[in-house]
Amino acid sequence: MATILHQFNRLRLRYAFQLASHAVSSTTTAERARGDKVFFGCQTLCRQHRGISGGAGEGTSLPSAAPPRLPFSSVTDEDLAFFRHVLPSRVITDPDMLESSNVDWLKSVRGNSEVLLRPRTTEEVSQILRYCNERNLAVSPQGGNTGLVGGSVPVFDEIILSTALMNKVLAFDGVSGILTCQAGCVLESLSQLLEERDFIMPLDLGAKGSCHIGGNVATNAGGLRLLRYGSLRGTVLGLEAVLASGQVLNCLATLRKDNTGYDLKQLFIGSEGTLGVITAVSILCPRKPKAVNVAFLGCSSFQNLLETFQCCRGMLGEILSAFEFLDASCMGLLEKHLKLTNPITECPFYIVIETAGSDAAHDEEKLHNFLEEVMASSLVTDGTVATEDAKIKALWSLRERVTEALTHDGFTYKYDISLPVEKIYQLVTDMREHLGDRAKNVVGYGHVGDGNLHLNITSPTKDPALLAAIEPYVYEWTAAVQGSVSAEHGLGLKKRNYIYYSKTPEAVGLMGNIKTMLDPRGILNPYKTLPDDLGLPVTQTSRE
Repeated sequence: MATILHQFNRLRLRYAFQLASHAVSSTTTAERARGDKVFFGCQTLCRQHRGISGGAGEGTSLPSAAPPRLPFSSVTDEDLAFFRHVLPSRVITDPDMLESSNVDWLKSVRGNSEVLLRPRTTEEVSQILRYCNERNLAVSPQGGNTGLVGGSVPVFDEIILSTALMNKVLAFDGVSGILTCQAGCVLESLSQLLEERDFIMPLDLGAKGSCHIGGNVATNAGGLRLLRYGSLRGTVLGLEAVLASGQVLNCLATLRKDNTGYDLKQLFIGSEGTLGVITAVSILCPRKPKAVNVAFLGCSSFQNLLETFQCCRGMLGEILSAFEFLDASCMGLLEKHLKLTNPITECPFYIVIETAGSDAAHDEEKLHNFLEEVMASSLVTDGTVATEDAKIKALWSLRERVTEALTHDGFTYKYDISLPVEKIYQLVTDMREHLGDRAKNVVGYGHVGDGNLHLNITSPTKDPALLAAIEPYVYEWTAAVQGSVSAEHGLGLKKRNYIYYSKTPEAVGLMGNIKTMLDPRGILNPYKTLPDDLGLPVTQTSRE
């Protein structure tokens, strides 16, 4: 790889230069007219279903706020005695030990649960849910608690059902590459186990050191490798889930092809624990690549970045495994708060490209040809390449640690948006113009390969007026370009009432019917995913 590094550095010196301010993508008058029509039509529809008025100053609560507590039962001493019988020494009631499980990772949602249950087996989960269903006790399933939309913590006093002790690898087939494990296995631990066997997990997340595979599946997490290996809807071959009634649904298949009836596992992928508690998964894992290269490049405009992406897909083809971006504001936060060093000259936009293949010489040649092309055409103004593990990790940290850097910049409003690729950064630009000096920082980063923007807006402190300026503007903008208000984080508590910006009333109504069928009393992760206006049934029992 020394040759390609030398050649790239030579190109870097030859073609590096300072360009004018980045170009803003143009939109025709006709396109804007069509967009405005969709924008205002969706705005009216969503407000009708949310039952709120448009003005932030009209005394109405935001749709992301918690609804009133539903009439679930409260935990009694008799309930605790049952739980302790089923889970000896694994029923937590100490408020200090419960604290971290009651608060989400962003510290923006706080519940008041008084009970944390830590089962080890599917049978224990089944006994717990059967009992809770009979008693009308609400349950909040929890994995690594790394979610960003308030979906993994209780809203009120729901019982926390943690999968942390369900961390066994059940089987691994070294021929097919199929891994079967319990839901509480930490993603990074699974990755380490597989790498020892010359395989890798098909997904990679910044939170891999804490997140659980069951939570990844329950939220249909995307991550950094989706461009190469696809979503969990394709790589998860089977799963086991426990329904609210305590019934165990065993769909833990390990077959690549199974066309017998409905594919029930898809109901639970992305359901955020509202339809059942995932207890085990089987997942198809690719072979570990023999050659990995990472390029960190700078672009003078987002249009150049998009053209670089097109060139990249065409010239790198089958070895392209990731194409990520972050803007200059993100880099500034990494330098300021985490003391990370920018390895290239300052640019408006930065790209992280990873290649992964089986033939180092072949990959080097393709990467060299690509870098030569984008430098010669001035699409890329500067860059560096890493082939050693330590340097690869250092370059990846500039993308993976943006979320961490944002936590040091004040209170963060986070939006996980799916957009047409050519529109990704326009939302950041428009949001900055829309907010003016009301926000401390407005930054954008994400997965160009699958059109996923992570829009983050910071403020010195929590600011209701700023939030009212952001929402529903961000969702209306997204709907106007036919995007999705949640690309990979889920809806949780915070986004449940914004679902109509991405789904029709008929589709949402059908979701409600499925929820009612599988969880008639609504005990599983209430107040999450589905909007308040569905009015899902919750019944009271005589035993309080």
